[in-house]
Amino acid sequence: MEFKELTKKDAQTQLSHEIQKLLQTCVSTAARESAAQELEGFERLFGRFINEAGPSVHWDQIQKLDDEAVRQYSDLQRPSDEELSKLLDKLVVVKLNGGLGTSMGCQGPKSVIPVRSELTFLDLTVQQIEHLNRTYNSSVALVLMNSFNTDEDTQKVIRKYQGLNVKLYTFNQSRYPRINKESLMPIGRTMGTDTDLEAWYPPGHGDFYEAFSNSGLLQEFINQGKEYVFISNIDNLGATVDLNILNFLVGEEAQQQPPCEFLMEVTDKTRADVKGGTLIKYDNKLRLLEIAQVPKDHLEDFKSVKTFKIFNTNNLWIKLDAMARVVQNQSLDMEVIINHKTLDNGLNIIQLEQAVGAAVKSFNGAHGINVPRSRFLPVKKTDDLLLVMSNLYRLQNGALIMSPLRMFPTTPLVKLGPNHFARVKEFLKRFASVPDMLELDHLTVSGDVTFGKGVSLRGTVIIIANHGDRIDIPPGAILENKIVSGNLRILDH
Repeated sequence: MEFKELTKKDAQTQLSHEIQKLLQTCVSTAARESAAQELEGFERLFGRFINEAGPSVHWDQIQKLDDEAVRQYSDLQRPSDEELSKLLDKLVVVKLNGGLGTSMGCQGPKSVIPVRSELTFLDLTVQQIEHLNRTYNSSVALVLMNSFNTDEDTQKVIRKYQGLNVKLYTFNQSRYPRINKESLMPIGRTMGTDTDLEAWYPPGHGDFYEAFSNSGLLQEFINQGKEYVFISNIDNLGATVDLNILNFLVGEEAQQQPPCEFLMEVTDKTRADVKGGTLIKYDNKLRLLEIAQVPKDHLEDFKSVKTFKIFNTNNLWIKLDAMARVVQNQSLDMEVIINHKTLDNGLNIIQLEQAVGAAVKSFNGAHGINVPRSRFLPVKKTDDLLLVMSNLYRLQNGALIMSPLRMFPTTPLVKLGPNHFARVKEFLKRFASVPDMLELDHLTVSGDVTFGKGVSLRGTVIIIANHGDRIDIPPGAILENKIVSGNLRILDH
């Protein structure tokens, strides 16, 4: 034990020394001061990583969630139209915009990928906020949390929104050094990302609180009289401003209750969501339980739809003055996520990250709210992109609304083969037009498959082209509860 304690102390001292060396490479005093503030946060995170031993959750100490902890969305009241402008003026909307589109084969920020009618994630978000401000004569501010990977490109894109009725702010999340798995020291030699890009990473959305505070925006919005921030991932097309939730937090009824400082939107879990984090009660407080914290022998319990019925959508509503308090007191308590990666040169590194929702236990009067599934519509892969491009949805003021012609509220399960469909450019080439999917339950496509114009897919459809084969689904084809395999070529004559 004594040996372990000494090595921990030594690692922290050594890291401090390395960080000072990195700071000396900054090009100006201003850059050094800004970097020092960020790296102070990293040193605190590293200290927790080194010193925290044992599991963060003891399975037998998890308590049952009571009805008060997670409210039902259907119980919320809609505010009157007269109140709406006043309520909206208390709101700031933050979109997490730090991710790149690389997982879908795109260059630059993910938020600039077109998702519907040539409109990007960012276009749809701006349309939603502009519609609110125009309709209710309000001044909802839109804030983008960028990373060093997305900031430059995002700044160029947002110029086109200058004439719209949306006050747009941006700030950058921190830039933390990747550390060598063996030595636990930073792999970078200079502070410059232009020369040493692989040595740095944006540390997950748990960095939001510190970065928002460091940017000065947190205090600026408090000074403007704003009360709540609504945070969500920019690729979740269901995460629109919900007026009933806003009313629950700042409406007349809310004034009679102790304030809810943190509200997490959860939704019912299906078999497709078994890896999503869930809300639990632990030490008499709400807590987010992520799959990484679950002991191996309880993984099946965690994935069970019966035991844990809800999962976190990462749509969060947080009281601004409470956020300022926990940041100032350094009482934010979020589990450290250890992300192991191997770089292209074969070097094994560690990234230390945190999840924004894990801070739920640091706030008073925290609640979950069980929202309809329609508020969780993330686009992580081209499988999801096919759904949101289809006639399952219609576009209304920047928001995607499930078509009333769909007979059941659930979305179909879509699995497209990664070799031929994973990259957006290739995916688009394979569809002459997006198929009619109003009556689809399940679609699996594997191999070299193309779809002609006006194809209709219904029930369960499985299309498998084996290696070396190709299947062209002819224009106007109606496939209902069909398995298609083998080889089918349609060539222009």
